[in-house]
Amino acid sequence: MKSNSQNKKTAAHATEHTLDAIELTILMPCLNEAETLGACIDKARDFLETNDISGEIIIADNGSSDGSIEIADSKNARIVPVEQKGYGAALMGGITAARGEYIIMGDSDDSYDFSDLMLFVKELRAGNDLVMGNRFQGGIKPGAMPFLHRYIGNPILSAIGRIFFHTPVGDFHCGLRGFKRDSILNLDLRTTGMEFASEMVVKSSINGLKIAEVPTVLHPDGRTRPPHLNTWRDGWRHLRFLLLYNPRWLFLYPGIAMMLIGGILGIWLLPLPRQVGNIVLDVNTLFYAALLFVIGFQFINFSLYTQVFAVSEGLLPENPSVSRFIKFATLEKGLLLGVLLVIAGLLSSFLALAYWQMRSFGDLDPTQSLRLVIPGGALLTIGFQTILSSFFLSILSLARK
Repeated sequence: MKSNSQNKKTAAHATEHTLDAIELTILMPCLNEAETLGACIDKARDFLETNDISGEIIIADNGSSDGSIEIADSKNARIVPVEQKGYGAALMGGITAARGEYIIMGDSDDSYDFSDLMLFVKELRAGNDLVMGNRFQGGIKPGAMPFLHRYIGNPILSAIGRIFFHTPVGDFHCGLRGFKRDSILNLDLRTTGMEFASEMVVKSSINGLKIAEVPTVLHPDGRTRPPHLNTWRDGWRHLRFLLLYNPRWLFLYPGIAMMLIGGILGIWLLPLPRQVGNIVLDVNTLFYAALLFVIGFQFINFSLYTQVFAVSEGLLPENPSVSRFIKFATLEKGLLLGVLLVIAGLLSSFLALAYWQMRSFGDLDPTQSLRLVIPGGALLTIGFQTILSSFFLSILSLARK
């Protein structure tokens, strides 16, 4: 329940925002940041006043119990309580409540200088939807970033993001960034944890928003307690998100590579054994080549499943290439292809049976019989997979309320 002073302050804010349009909201997520929150609020307010910007300061509190709320209240910041736990949840609560046309968000641990935000404002005023800070361009003060984050984690994850999503962002995980409120709300961001930072960049890129970068200095934070960030857990969550949001790299491209390698190797070994140096490749290798081909086929199927599901749920925008393929590969065509593959597999199996009959159903030479059995088994597997996949893709493509 709000105190009388908080109720008065809320009413005062409402009156102020009704009379004056708010250009900029400075948003800080907060969970027990009493040591540094006051300094961050002071710097943010100094920036707004010095540059004559109509703005507000929002503290999106995620359940602080160390006096952070009282500090924010004493400095006339606007407090937005967010019950759902998580970095992303706190930020979305603040973004939703913000009244500014633009929002600049930053951690409340005093690692970013809120009195030096003009580069972000200029880029936002120039028409950019998202303006990212880049700590590698602006400078990282000694002790501000752990070795693993600075030289391995951030560079690798940022590089993966650039390759997967063709984004110009060089520092995917910078906590200081500005954006147009409406543009980001339209992205329908879903994650509630630290991977929220990646989701914002990824969805901005795939939805064609205008993105810019500005150099940003990272300072050592002012806390005496350990940070909320967990290197391995949160690093994996970022990587997992990047992979899941790009099924081409996670499923499609590996699947194509496996099918090509397995198919070429299988066709090469099908007529007779092959010698490579001192090594003879025979039916054992043929079996694994066929297995690789089948697994690759399953990877490709799964890439289609994830793409169709993600589009239907609004997680990804529609991919024209996939949409054309889905329209072409109707249920009937998929069933026909699957049946043909099953027939081919049965034919190869009957030939193997005929070969066994020729041997009076006695002992077989596996180097000969398996050259019929292995392709037959692979064709049967892929044929039935094609039939089932066709049904499943048709179900996924059904229009739903």
